[in-house]
Amino acid sequence: MPTITFEGKDYACREGESVLECLERHGVLLPSSCRAGACKTCMVRALAGTPPKEAQQGLKDTLVVQNYFLACIAKPTEDLTIGLAKEGELYRAQVLEKRMLAPNILRLRLEKPDGFRYWAGQFINLVREEDGLVRSYSLASLPEEPFLELHIKRIPHGRMTGWLFADVQEGDALAFRGPAGDSFYVQHDPEQPLLLAGTGTGLAPLYGIARAALAQGHTGPIHLFHGSLVREGLYYVEELRALAAQHAQFHYYPVVLQGTPPEGGLVGDMKSLPVERLGDLTGYRAYLCGDPELVEALRRAVFLAGVGMNDIYTDPFVFAPA
Repeated sequence: MPTITFEGKDYACREGESVLECLERHGVLLPSSCRAGACKTCMVRALAGTPPKEAQQGLKDTLVVQNYFLACIAKPTEDLTIGLAKEGELYRAQVLEKRMLAPNILRLRLEKPDGFRYWAGQFINLVREEDGLVRSYSLASLPEEPFLELHIKRIPHGRMTGWLFADVQEGDALAFRGPAGDSFYVQHDPEQPLLLAGTGTGLAPLYGIARAALAQGHTGPIHLFHGSLVREGLYYVEELRALAAQHAQFHYYPVVLQGTPPEGGLVGDMKSLPVERLGDLTGYRAYLCGDPELVEALRRAVFLAGVGMNDIYTDPFVFAPA
């Protein structure tokens, strides 16, 4: 019979028994609710071994490639070592570059540590070691690049951003944990149309996702909408225009709510403009990043326009209190 290894201890699994049932029989309680594979409360990750395919049905492809599965319906046929989602290993990396991209947006590039692997669009948790302060920042870089790129918006009275903008210098070492997050590109249908939409530094993961999709040979249309209150808040305009010039399937829309947009850009509310511009989104995959209120409004809008729930990936940026 298969053996389930959890937190360093081995548990023998009976024939026809689920992972959840096996652990419960041995007195180990995992979070669970429906016990039918619907609520996803019992989701765990296979650290070694291959989870049953049926225990991954209904999960986003970004979870499947990370070996997550539902313990309540997983009846293993081989030994499995499993774990709960954790915050990740602690890494340290040298600051290679600090550069302002917009009046209140900093580009921070860190040397990529040996052994650190991620998917473009995931995030890391920066740790200020002197007091343990932690904040999350999305990765705009690609895994094959020799650096980790973060786009950081200055938050008034923000403890982490105040420190990063004023005190951290090139050559300093920063600590972080990760990667984390399930909003990234997985190539399962290279012809599927993609919608990428976000405001402010929500561009960071979208920039990584768009370039990862193109690098992996995505042939379907990719529409990237980047919004700001005014033109001065937009950045990487020329880089994204160059990407569109190189790839006929990539379409870039700089958007402002007020004032005059860059040449070829749009004026409108990002909560509704992408759907108004593209129309029926049946068959699309959508990546929505940035302000939580915007992300939630766009999530509802794209769903009503035809995007399936399992094809909607969100990364809302929730700011900690000052």
